[in-house]
Amino acid sequence: MARPRSAAHPPPPDPPPASFSRWLRRTFLRISGYGLAATAALALLYSWLASRYDLAALGRMPERSTVFDSSGAEIGRIHGEDRTVVPLDRISPVFIQALLAREDDRFYQHHGVDLKGIARAIYRRFTDGAQQGASTISMQLARNSFDLTRAKSFHRKLLEIALTLRIEASLSKDQILEHYLNRIFFGTGLHGVERAAQAYFGKPAISLTIDEAAMLAAIIRGPNRFSPFRHYEKAISGRNMVLDRMVTTGRLRSDAAEAAKRTKTKVLPEPPPPRSSWAIDAVRRELARLLDSTDIEEGGLLIHTTINSRLQQTTEASLATELTRIESLPGYQHQSLADFRRSLAAHPGTEPAYLQSAAIVIDNSSGAILACIGGRDASHSSFNRALSARRAAGSTFKPFVYAAALENGLLPSTLLSDDPLREGEIQSTTDPSFQPTNPDQQSHGLQRADWGLARSRNTMAVRAGEFAGIAAVRETAHRCGLGDPGSSSAQLYLGNTPVSLEQLTAAFTVFPRGGSRPRPFLIDHVTDSAGRLIFRSGSLSDSALRPGTAWLATNMLQLACQPGGTAAEIAAAQLSSPIGGKTGTTDSFHDAWFVGFNPAITCGVWIGLDQPTPIIANGYSNRLAVPAWIRIVRQAEALGLKGPRFPSPPLRRITLCTASGQPAGPLCRSGTLTETLPADSLPTGPCPVHPDR
Repeated sequence: MARPRSAAHPPPPDPPPASFSRWLRRTFLRISGYGLAATAALALLYSWLASRYDLAALGRMPERSTVFDSSGAEIGRIHGEDRTVVPLDRISPVFIQALLAREDDRFYQHHGVDLKGIARAIYRRFTDGAQQGASTISMQLARNSFDLTRAKSFHRKLLEIALTLRIEASLSKDQILEHYLNRIFFGTGLHGVERAAQAYFGKPAISLTIDEAAMLAAIIRGPNRFSPFRHYEKAISGRNMVLDRMVTTGRLRSDAAEAAKRTKTKVLPEPPPPRSSWAIDAVRRELARLLDSTDIEEGGLLIHTTINSRLQQTTEASLATELTRIESLPGYQHQSLADFRRSLAAHPGTEPAYLQSAAIVIDNSSGAILACIGGRDASHSSFNRALSARRAAGSTFKPFVYAAALENGLLPSTLLSDDPLREGEIQSTTDPSFQPTNPDQQSHGLQRADWGLARSRNTMAVRAGEFAGIAAVRETAHRCGLGDPGSSSAQLYLGNTPVSLEQLTAAFTVFPRGGSRPRPFLIDHVTDSAGRLIFRSGSLSDSALRPGTAWLATNMLQLACQPGGTAAEIAAAQLSSPIGGKTGTTDSFHDAWFVGFNPAITCGVWIGLDQPTPIIANGYSNRLAVPAWIRIVRQAEALGLKGPRFPSPPLRRITLCTASGQPAGPLCRSGTLTETLPADSLPTGPCPVHPDR
């Protein structure tokens, strides 16, 4: 008979029914299966999402494109990011050790996701509240290489992990590290260890010392906080933390770390932000016209330009000097540059309203742009007035009117009336009120055509235009590169057509070039970083005028730069080359132009206010633009940009009747003139005034 149990020893509970145990086991297995299935589905989903990213993007790091002048000297960088890509073997091993100690001690042991690191970060978070990063170098590379959302989310982290695993499966550890070291941001706009080493320490990444390497490694987690430019003491603190970490991980002996801590790491001064440059602005504009946007954005291009850096600098300085002179003239009433600077200091964001200028210098032999100044100060206004502004050409258009007339039989010796225009005399207008007069309100009767152009007589220019016809003038302007003026009015003869300084200056090269029109260009050739040619410009030209016409016009424009011409100041300047050119002053003195040439170069200068306003009373071009032009060309000649003479076509001597301008006959003895003329521009006669029968 069994003994009853005491109260101190109660009987064990009845075991659960066998059906409940089976249910519990099945439920557990079912939940586990669902979990595994969900995990597998999630893994497949994110693996598929990660497969949509092109891993080639890991190596596509937009470097800045380097711009060189005509001598091969670097003059600036554009587009891309400020980085220089280097292979792993050109990076100091001590920096690599500092980086691994700081960012990813187990980089060569894990497969992209460091589970131990994650566990350590979770432990630290719950034990002492410290936030410790668990992202590996591979994960950081994935995050920085692809357009992942910056918002911290479960989705982003899973996608980042999937991408990391794909990267680890496709690239070697050294390849991953090389991509990372070239991509990572080091503050102050610097990307990649090579540019960071150059900017902070003035040396390549391969030459970094222990203390410098540790300082750079510290910057990565806080580019602004640990910037040695702005927070040197914090940068030293970060450096020392990295050194301690290197000792802890066995990457550096403690005595070497202590010696590095005692070193006063020398950091270069922070470089000023890149100065705005008209030449670089012009390069950026032309590059956008020549290359695909993708090539430009990826950067790393080597852009070789036609810019002569010394001429660019002296041209800018010459304009600055002359504009300051103009602002000091009695009667000048506009804002000066000094006024604007004071206003800007008191009211940041103020728009400039001071006197502006622009200049272009073109090589006559090729059309290469040697200098391009688009305004007075690119940091105040980025509008490039040399390339983009279109203002009325004024009297600088008259050479093309005379060229059209020369093409149609006019000669420099042809007599044109300087008297007031008679009613109905102008056929190429429907406006009866258009009766232009000369600025001095004087008239000199019949005068040679070359006299009229040299003195910029309005009435004679209109008569020369009527001699050629408005259609011929428009066609000549178009062939010379000024586009179709689009006007059928005689007002075109006096330059009532908008042009850019680049257009006008390039058009003037037709005269010293003997009638051919070059295509102006600024970029000579472009290569990629490996030296493969992407683009080459080459010199292109079209026939615009007969060689004889160009030669005759050149001679006429030389007279404009001699005593009695509108640019007589050039003769007084005694430049070493023969000079031809034309002044231009628009109505009410809104614009002052001068475009001139010697045998080597053509230079155009414009001076005015952005909002068309009279510059100053009697602000003629010879008073405002010509002195600046003389300064520029004097400097150009000092650089060897000059020549002894203009090219000449085949010439013949011929005797002309002064009354008709045709070959003299037997009855023209009372008034003849013997001239040397181009063979392609000889009049055919006979004299209609003195027929021999």
